[in-house]
Amino acid sequence: MIGQPVNRVDGRLKVTGGAQYAADHNLAGLAYGYLVTSTIARGAITAMDTEKAAQAPGVLAIYTPFNPLGLFTYNKEQNDEVNAPLKDVNVRYHGQAIGFVVAETFEQARDAAALVTVQYAAQPATTSFVDNLANATPPPSGAPTVDVLAPEFTSIDQALAASEVVVTGTYRTTVTDHAAMEPHATVATWTGDDLTIYTVSQGVRLVQERLSSTLGIDQSRIHVINPHVGGGFGNKWGMWAQMPLAAAAARVLGRPVKSALTREQVFTIVGHRPATSQTVSLGAKRDGTLVAVKHDGISSKSASNSFTESVANTSLSTYASPNIHVGRAIVTLDVPVTTIMRAPGETNGAWAQESVLDELADQLGIDPLELRRRNYATVKPDNKLPWSSKHLDECYDIGADRFGWARRNPTPRAVTDGDWLVGMGMATCTYSASRAQASIKVRMLADGTVVVAGTGADLGTGQSTVFAILAADVLGIPVTRVRPDIGDSSAPTAANAGGSGSTSTNGPAVQLAADAARTELLRVAVEHERSPFHGMTDVRYENGDVKAGGVTMSFGTLLSTVDMPAVEATATSPRNENRTVAYRSFGAHFCEIRVNRWTAEPRVSRWLTVIDAGQIVNAKTARSQIIGGVIMGIGNALLEDLRMEPTGRFAGANLASYLVPVNADIPAVDVAFVDHPDGLLSTLGARGIGEIGIVGVAAAVASAVHNATGTRVRELPITLDKLLG
Repeated sequence: MIGQPVNRVDGRLKVTGGAQYAADHNLAGLAYGYLVTSTIARGAITAMDTEKAAQAPGVLAIYTPFNPLGLFTYNKEQNDEVNAPLKDVNVRYHGQAIGFVVAETFEQARDAAALVTVQYAAQPATTSFVDNLANATPPPSGAPTVDVLAPEFTSIDQALAASEVVVTGTYRTTVTDHAAMEPHATVATWTGDDLTIYTVSQGVRLVQERLSSTLGIDQSRIHVINPHVGGGFGNKWGMWAQMPLAAAAARVLGRPVKSALTREQVFTIVGHRPATSQTVSLGAKRDGTLVAVKHDGISSKSASNSFTESVANTSLSTYASPNIHVGRAIVTLDVPVTTIMRAPGETNGAWAQESVLDELADQLGIDPLELRRRNYATVKPDNKLPWSSKHLDECYDIGADRFGWARRNPTPRAVTDGDWLVGMGMATCTYSASRAQASIKVRMLADGTVVVAGTGADLGTGQSTVFAILAADVLGIPVTRVRPDIGDSSAPTAANAGGSGSTSTNGPAVQLAADAARTELLRVAVEHERSPFHGMTDVRYENGDVKAGGVTMSFGTLLSTVDMPAVEATATSPRNENRTVAYRSFGAHFCEIRVNRWTAEPRVSRWLTVIDAGQIVNAKTARSQIIGGVIMGIGNALLEDLRMEPTGRFAGANLASYLVPVNADIPAVDVAFVDHPDGLLSTLGARGIGEIGIVGVAAAVASAVHNATGTRVRELPITLDKLLG
């Protein structure tokens, strides 16, 4: 069953509207909270007039820095804000939560919030990343530079000077946003001193731990429920303003409170991917063999949190070079928080790394794929550890053959189709792999079904289906008889959804728990006096049945016979502590781009991605994950730009102005897996795939655009103005 294409176990529930997301919970006596947000980027609030709002219909309470909610404070961070909302009058970015109106209905709360007037003492704000690159500083944590040098060199510049060929390029990316379909929302209700909270999160234990610290109550008094998440991509990792405000207001008012962010608020309150500027120099021999890689990356950072993105780190993990320099710096801005977003660091880092490699290939007259083969890293470039498993060369071979790479004409503008210039491009994609500790509980029920429980999260990734597949595989029963139970903080602690570590971490624990439940079932079969197998020595389990002495009985019938509702077992899979090898997933993108010779409109016409990510558990949802990453990467390459106005306001903070790919923008995306289990990572051998699909996509697009037009674009997104002329 492992590796086969299996339909999502929650698919029918979702497409029929039966899946309940956080905002879908409507409790008796529910009130609604609406955020008031700042209209300046930096300064202080001098006054807030709430009188008209307080007299508006249905208004229950209005909280501001002058009438703050007690009960909570921030004393830790999860890639979110350092400062708790409404705790002081300081404004740190445009769109900051500065008020919270609670009313009987959402509409009443929204309308009353519009009546609140605010006076500010505005201060000059630093909002432009590009204008402040000269003011970049070392990151607040971590080494500002990493140097890996051969014995004969004392600096990376010396190694570059000794190279036969040197290519240098500066590559920039703009701010991009997660733009998940589901807006952030929280429903909070108290029973005495116990809090139940329905909220969006990439892990209910993240919420439980952070709220425990924030509210100053024991974790055991907080019950977090979140079985369905409508996309996350990183910005549902932290705790954002609506969550503690709803929890505190619910306690003060003595009734449940729901707070759902508007789409514009989602663009400001809950974080974004930083802007970056990267300068990369490659020194090589004339045969293309790398001698030196110098990769300096600068990222934007918000003054409101400590998250930084080290984009240059990709050069430590991808290509063989005896000399590597990585530089890290930040530009601190008065903007909404920067936070993790799908493949943080790697997405923007690969854009620069893969693009400059393409420029080196162009200068040397070497095929871009051949250049990558010549610099294939058989060990991790920075620490020389061998890979736990690596089949990137196979990805190259399969991709080139399947895509028809040999037909690529290396001369720009050489291939046309009517009014369209046609080009091909490719890029390598890699992403780190890991396995942490996880616990899972498996219950075999008397009705013949099985429940697999853990605190994991399914952001649309198919994690629920992975749980069902792995339990069904161990127990030898159809997937349809297994029900995943995730997103509940009362379940055993499984991995949160992040870092491409859900399946690699939770999968082995599901297998162990299912095996332990099967063992417990056999114990009951042998020891229970009402069991037909009582006292037998040859009792065995096969494909959902217990067998011995010519007797066969399904496990459900056996449990009914002994009058037990279920047998269960909880198992824990430990963290992988083997540090003698390096763990990473690999792949290659191949694409064809058409650019209209008159309008300069770029269109993606063909795409293939080949992935080496260890054992693939569900071929169907795995393919969907890679396709999703590619689509997001195409948006990053051609469309997405959350433009900052001089005032510090995001001009594109809505789904009309912030362009993301739709069906008409995307061709059929072909995906292939090499499917070699990584036995050193775990007995399951699965590595993560949630993020690798986006890595390198923008560079592949830019490579194809150059092949089609002869224009080398070094700043994303690749819009018409950069191709005209």
